[in-house]
Amino acid sequence: MIRIRPELRDLSMVAEELRFEVNGQLMAARAVGPADGRPVLALHGWLDNAASFRALEPYLDSVRLVALDLAGHGFSMHRPDAMPYYIWDNVADVLSVADELGWEQFHLLGHSMGAGIASLLAGTMPERILSLVLLEGLAPLADEPDELPGKMALAIRRRQSRGRSPRYYPDTEAAVQARMKGHFPVTEQAARWLVERSIVHTPKGVRWRSDPALVLPSVLRLSEAQVRAFLCAVKAPALLVMGSEGIGTPLLDERAALVSGLRRLTLAGNHHLHLDESSARAVADTINEFHRHL
Repeated sequence: MIRIRPELRDLSMVAEELRFEVNGQLMAARAVGPADGRPVLALHGWLDNAASFRALEPYLDSVRLVALDLAGHGFSMHRPDAMPYYIWDNVADVLSVADELGWEQFHLLGHSMGAGIASLLAGTMPERILSLVLLEGLAPLADEPDELPGKMALAIRRRQSRGRSPRYYPDTEAAVQARMKGHFPVTEQAARWLVERSIVHTPKGVRWRSDPALVLPSVLRLSEAQVRAFLCAVKAPALLVMGSEGIGTPLLDERAALVSGLRRLTLAGNHHLHLDESSARAVADTINEFHRHL
């Protein structure tokens, strides 16, 4: 593990940039909080990055928060061209980071896609996970068996034909405006935090740093039965927090019923309620209360 010169965020919050070598690949993380605080690994959503948890940072009590840039996101390396982005590979990545940190047991905080990764990890290695906080997500997307041949064919064709030139923006401000208007809109401040870790400056302008392969269709997904097997294997205390304007579905309700003792709570906010300054304090208070009663 490599530490990079700390960044002074304000008079009360110092952030460290960490780097890890995971299976020969570089992974980046943003770390805040006391070194002896509660060890929490934070996993962001699709096309977000470690800055996804910045609005929560000032309000989390006695937590050593290490927020990862998952592979292909933020400052972490892209996977090799021949290697698709399978969600289960993130499970091994997160465990490797925990090992480098020296955390035999730790807590997980995941948003959206990161929540799905957290659930897979908690079901795979229940002896290592002390608790699970899931924000606007519970488990990965799944495919029915009869859908797999057609979806695999589409994914292979798309991978073979990729070669679209990256989109360039004239400056950082234009990238911020674009991020604010994404599939799940975020506030201007949230967009600025995310864009700091998401862009590359080139002679042609600003482009996204994330791996273009992340937007390709999945070659293979777990089946619903397989996803449910992981959820049934979760043993750690778990909390699911959804936004009142979030992405709750009947399928999420069915899956939630499989996690033993799962606590559920709905707070005012949208899919990025943890990143919106108007709702982040309530999310952090809920996390603190959950941790206090472990």
